[in-house]
Amino acid sequence: MSRLHCFSRLVQRALVVTGIALLVGACDKPVNSPQALAEYEHNTLFSSFSGRSPKTLDPQVSYSSDESLYTYAVYETLYGYHYLKRPYEIVPRTAERLVEPTYLDREGRVLPSDAAPETIATSVYRIPIKKGVKFAPHPAFARDEQGRYRYHALSPERASALDSPLQLEYHQTRELTAHDYAYGIKRLANPLIVSPLLSVMAPTIVGLDDLAKTLRQQTKAFQSEGWVDMRRYDCAGIRAIDDYTIELRIHGKYPQFVNWLTMNFFAPVPWEAERFYANEHLRRNNISLSTWPVGTGPYYLAESKQNRRHVLARNPNYRADPYPCEGEQTDRDKGLLVDCGKPMPFIDRVVMQLEKEAVSTTTKFLQGYYDSPQISRVDTGQGYLVAAQDDPNKAKLYESKKLQFPTTVEASVWYMGFNWLDPVVGGGTSAEQAERNRKLRQAISIAVDWEEQIAIFEKGQGQAAHGPLPPSLFGWRDDGVSAFNPVVYRRDADGRVVRRSIEEAKELMRQAGYPNGRDAQTGKPLVLNFDWQGTSPGSKAFLDWFSRQFAKIGIQLEIRATDYNRFQDKMNKGVAQIYYWGWLADYPDAENFLFLLYGPNSKAGSGSGGENASNFRHARYDRLFEVMKMTPDGPAKQRLIDEMISIAQHEAPWSFGYYPTSAAALHHWVKNGKPTSTVRNNIQYLRIDAQERAKSIAQWNQPIVWPWIALIFVGALGAWSVRRHVRRNAGASARRRQRIRA
Repeated sequence: MSRLHCFSRLVQRALVVTGIALLVGACDKPVNSPQALAEYEHNTLFSSFSGRSPKTLDPQVSYSSDESLYTYAVYETLYGYHYLKRPYEIVPRTAERLVEPTYLDREGRVLPSDAAPETIATSVYRIPIKKGVKFAPHPAFARDEQGRYRYHALSPERASALDSPLQLEYHQTRELTAHDYAYGIKRLANPLIVSPLLSVMAPTIVGLDDLAKTLRQQTKAFQSEGWVDMRRYDCAGIRAIDDYTIELRIHGKYPQFVNWLTMNFFAPVPWEAERFYANEHLRRNNISLSTWPVGTGPYYLAESKQNRRHVLARNPNYRADPYPCEGEQTDRDKGLLVDCGKPMPFIDRVVMQLEKEAVSTTTKFLQGYYDSPQISRVDTGQGYLVAAQDDPNKAKLYESKKLQFPTTVEASVWYMGFNWLDPVVGGGTSAEQAERNRKLRQAISIAVDWEEQIAIFEKGQGQAAHGPLPPSLFGWRDDGVSAFNPVVYRRDADGRVVRRSIEEAKELMRQAGYPNGRDAQTGKPLVLNFDWQGTSPGSKAFLDWFSRQFAKIGIQLEIRATDYNRFQDKMNKGVAQIYYWGWLADYPDAENFLFLLYGPNSKAGSGSGGENASNFRHARYDRLFEVMKMTPDGPAKQRLIDEMISIAQHEAPWSFGYYPTSAAALHHWVKNGKPTSTVRNNIQYLRIDAQERAKSIAQWNQPIVWPWIALIFVGALGAWSVRRHVRRNAGASARRRQRIRA
């Protein structure tokens, strides 16, 4: 009896203790939370990434949007973009100021700033950099008492034991100099890293092509050494004048060059970092400049677990940059100027967690465990906006949680193009044919209702395009030709812009020689071919919609769907008739869109292999473009842009399609969120109200304790039953013994 009694008491106590432990554990880290609850009280931004970890964080190589979060947080370029202003405005980052180039003729004589472009042989950019800028602490800079680098020759045993370079004991820093910029930019020619920008910059930067050829001849020697010490090689167009002045020389005149200076390809790289990572055993452990960057930016990579988790931490050596005090007219009303003048960065850490399933990401975001589903993307909010439109319950849920979905129309465009080399929809070989084909293209442009396409397939997340130039760039004006295409639209009695009627499109068809969609001379129906870059069944609804648009004016549309590689082959050969494509700006300048219709930039015919996929050629447009690309932003450039857009509207080499809307997804405690794919160093501008986050998480995720209470109750009941059974058996045994004695 005694043993059974003790056992029942033990079971009861164990169940109570287990229940209390489970309750405490649930309060410390709920089952679905990626972090312990205490973490959400800290000044940390939590977000996720999908797929694999960034492929490379080497600044002269990285060219992927999912890598930008890290490269632009760790590295600093000479120039950047103003976070709030639109059109985008270039501002200095580590440069003391923006500089105007000095123009030289072929004899090296200085030319005036308004010199004719054809007289300019060289443009010289002499850029002063700020003093006192320091790299984040790193073992590559660590020296011993004799001034020797501690870790530039790690033993195989010690290097093989490391998972991170930060595991080494000593971390030091030094000041950024112009030599670091010269070293980094020369790395574009490094044959061991294969920079995607070399093909663009080799003919642009003086001497870079020659440097690349010289280095390629020594590739085998470099491979055995494990690195290329760029200090040993000179380049006429890349030179540190002194510790605080970098000089860059480019061929001719190229005003858009300053946009390239905002990109990570022109980030500084300290030679010590390359020397430190030139260790075979470190590379075997995936420790290199591609995985552990070394920069002067507001953050450094503090933790990196491939395909699991990455953590950016505040650079203790970073200077305090002030938050901007100017922006667009609506920014003040949106609360984006509240932090005017305050020192940045605001956030101490950024934690990026792998989430393989979109459903899991969404669930954790709605629970408050992620401040944004994917902070590195500007399209995550679109799915939520569409869901809110389709489901009133979701709209109510998002509103109750005060979710933010800031939107913007970014520097990109989707369009339907006509091949200028085609005899039916192209430019024509005679004045008569040119006029006939032009009216056909104009009729089609009216018939294809892009507003409907945006409503159906983009769920309203887009803006109908009136020309090749999107908003947010200099040259686009809401009161100018860039926002009103008179060929496709008209103004009604109230001054509103409305699409021209199908009757007007049919009249243009008649003038083109295709009344009711039939050739006036032969009576045959007009059949046009539409090349599509995909073969998935999911495209059917979209392609059927296109067919209906053409059918409105009697045209039969033949869909020619192929895989993307085959589609590209057709475009390169100039054999497509009508196609659908898009463009995302490399940099926010009108030249980067208007060059899509520049004749010498044709994809086929001229042999240039450029990005003018329509192979459009127009003598006046081409002359204007050549002047425009050499003209600085201002009234003169605006007039050139307006005339070029008017030509494109009249000639209609594109049905201009739409500008996609970008939308971020943020909780209400995330401040200063303004979606942009152009300002890539945006993390430093964000601010977190950690107290509000912790409060909201606690409200939204009340621990469900009744199962544990029920478990304790059932356990206690079981223990009581056992005890009762024991007592009953004990009583029966006692009575039997008494009867036996009697």
